[in-house]
Amino acid sequence: MDHLPLVLLHAFPLDPRMWDGVREVLHPITPELRGRGREADLGVLADDVLGELDARGLERVVLGGCSMGGYVAMALLRRDPSRVAGLVLADTRFTADGEEARANRLTMARRVEEEGVEWVPDTVLGGLVGAAPADGVVERVRELILAREPAEVAWAQRAMAARPDSRDVLAGVDMPALVLVGAQDTLTPPTAARELADVLPASTYVELADAGHLTPVEVPQAFARAVDDWRRRVGV
Repeated sequence: MDHLPLVLLHAFPLDPRMWDGVREVLHPITPELRGRGREADLGVLADDVLGELDARGLERVVLGGCSMGGYVAMALLRRDPSRVAGLVLADTRFTADGEEARANRLTMARRVEEEGVEWVPDTVLGGLVGAAPADGVVERVRELILAREPAEVAWAQRAMAARPDSRDVLAGVDMPALVLVGAQDTLTPPTAARELADVLPASTYVELADAGHLTPVEVPQAFARAVDDWRRRVGV
């Protein structure tokens, strides 16, 4: 069966290399999400993704995202849902930040601008990976975080802090959707993932064992298999 192109959007504070473990099976297009110097609005990144689809001559795709990438996917659905034939949302949520979460993001943005990103891995790794990550996972995530420019990290935090609730957007989509979550995800736990799946009109829910918030990095084979099986089943 021929599938539509699959576009996967990376998590914060990583880059498209987070998808390297699923490339052999899924063959995704993985745009770089960069917003520095522009308005702190995830819609800016959604417009960039739409521009890349135009440049590649792609009318419709299966769109996916992990964590922040899921937020960008929701922003793209606000822009032009006609470009999306299927949706893959991993370790993300549809709700806007509460006051405490928003304040924490803005605090991190300021500190990164002042001190750089060297302190970030030790602060966030505990929430990003599961309790017993596979060999090399922690080192790989640390490497990806340290490669990010401070200005990009700060921009992304401010943009995520400003994102709106996406319930109405997702409730109105007319496409199959796959919701994945790590069983050990403490940032967007399975309870939040099930709520997300319930909002979507035609969703499949998959919980991946032995993984936290970065399922494509922690359990890439299980992640790729779940996406591939879903695509075959729903025909996208």
